[in-house]
Amino acid sequence: MKLLEAEVHNSLRAFLRQQGQPLWDHHLTMARLVSRGLRLGRSAIIQTGNTVSRYGLSYLMPALLSDRRVLLVASLTVQQKLLQDVIPSLQEWLQTDQIIETQNDQLTRENFAGLLMVSPQTWLRDHLENQSRFTSNIPTLIDEANQLEKWTREYLTITIESNHWQELQKSNPSAGNLIQEVYLSLHKSILSRPNNPYQCYLLYAEESEELQHLEKIVIDNSPFQKFLQQISLENKLIWASIDRKNNDFSLHLSPLEVASTLKPIWQTSSVVLMGGFLDSQKTASTYRDTIGLNDDILCLKFSPNRQNELIKLYILDRLPMPNTPEFQGVMLNQVYALVQLCCHREELIIIIVDDVPLKAQVGTALAAEFGSRVQVEKIEISHDSILISGWDFWQINYEQLPIPQLLVMVTLPIPSLENPLVAAHVNYYKKNHKDWFRLYLLPTALRTIQRAVMPLRESQGVLALLDNRVNYRSYGNRILNALEPYAKINYLDRSWFPE
Repeated sequence: MKLLEAEVHNSLRAFLRQQGQPLWDHHLTMARLVSRGLRLGRSAIIQTGNTVSRYGLSYLMPALLSDRRVLLVASLTVQQKLLQDVIPSLQEWLQTDQIIETQNDQLTRENFAGLLMVSPQTWLRDHLENQSRFTSNIPTLIDEANQLEKWTREYLTITIESNHWQELQKSNPSAGNLIQEVYLSLHKSILSRPNNPYQCYLLYAEESEELQHLEKIVIDNSPFQKFLQQISLENKLIWASIDRKNNDFSLHLSPLEVASTLKPIWQTSSVVLMGGFLDSQKTASTYRDTIGLNDDILCLKFSPNRQNELIKLYILDRLPMPNTPEFQGVMLNQVYALVQLCCHREELIIIIVDDVPLKAQVGTALAAEFGSRVQVEKIEISHDSILISGWDFWQINYEQLPIPQLLVMVTLPIPSLENPLVAAHVNYYKKNHKDWFRLYLLPTALRTIQRAVMPLRESQGVLALLDNRVNYRSYGNRILNALEPYAKINYLDRSWFPE
C-alpha cells in the first residue's frame, strides 16, 4: 500500500511543476508532515512564516488525497479563498471526487465525509457545549492558529447589551422597577468614567454587586444568568465598553486564560496547528502554554527565503523615544519624507499609528498635501491610497487590503498598560508569579509584527520602523529577529522606491 506521504509528495511536486513555479519553498516538507499527521494521528505545530495564500496547498493536498475524514478549522474568509481558488485547481489536477463540505448546523457524525471545513466558532461550540458532531478520532487541521486564543476568548465572552435589558423587563414586568433602578445606576456610574482611547473600563466591585441584585429574576439561559453565574469566579475579566455617541454601554465577562478550556480538546483527536507566526521559539513553548497544549509534539518553524521574501527595513538611529515631547514632530517629518519618496507609485502606503489623537494629526497633515488619497481606517480604498490605521484595524482587515509597497510602524505594537484590559491581564500574570512582559506583552507584539510584514514579503516592500526602542531596549534584538530576513539601512534610499 502506498503511503500517503509519498503519494502527496509526488502529486504536489508534479502540480507545482505544472504551475510553472513553486510559490513557496517549503510546500513539499509541510505537505509530508501534514500527511504523516493524518496517517498516524499525530499532532504537530507548524509555523509557516507566510500567508495562507502561499502555504494552503501544503495541507489541502494531503486532505484531498487522504482516505480518512478530515476536519479543517478556518475562518470564513479563508474558506472562501480556498473554495474559490485553490481547491478547484487541485481537484481538477488530481481528478478526485473527494467530498468537500462546508459547515452546516444540520451536519451529524453520520453524514460527514471527506473534507469538512468549519468556522472556529462551530468547532469551539461542538467541543465546549458537548454537541459531539465530530467524533474523537477525526484528525483536525487548524489554520491561522495564531488566532486560536483570540477566537476562544471571544467565544467564551458573555455580553449584556441594551436589548437584553429590554428582554429582561418584558419577561419580568413585576420586577420592572428593580431592573430599571439597576440599569440606571450602572448607566450613571459607567458613563461618568473619564474618557480613554479604548472606551473600555473594568467594573468596580460596587458595580458588580449592583448587578447581582438581579440574580433572582434572570431568565434561564439568558446572558444575565450566564454572566451572574460566573461573576464571582476567579480568572474572569469583568468590564464595560462605552458607546458615547449613543450614550450607551455594554457589559462583558471574559476569561483571563483559555488554556484550561482548550486542554481537554487536545486529548480527543490529533491536531495540526498552522499559522504564519505562533511563537518566536521553534518549540513554541509560550504558545503551547497559552493554549494548554503541553504534550511533547513535533514543532516545525520555516524561515522566509532570503532572496525572494526579504523585506527592506528602514530604522533611523537616534530618533526620540515615543514617550518624549520631541517624538511627534520628528515622527511627522519622517512619515512625510517616506510618503514623498514613494507617492508617485500607484501602490498602497500604510501608516500604523495606535495613538488616537496622533492618528488624527498624521491624517490631517498628510491630507493637506495628498488630498483624498489619504484615508483613515477604511476598507474600500484604491491601490494608490495612503491608509492610516491603528493596529486593531490593520490586524482585522489586512487580508482585504492590497499589498502595500510601504508600511510605516510609528510605534511597536506592545500592548499599552493604559488599556484597562491589558492592565488586568498583566495583573493576572503578576498574581501567578509569571513574567508578564516576556510571556504576554512581548509575544503579543512579536505576533502582531510578524503578521504585519508577511504581505510585504510577497512584494519585497519597505518597512519603516520609527520606534527607537528597537535600538535601545533589551528586547530590541527579539524584534529584529522576528523581522528576519531583511536588508537594513538607517537613511532614506531613493533606490528603494524606483520610478
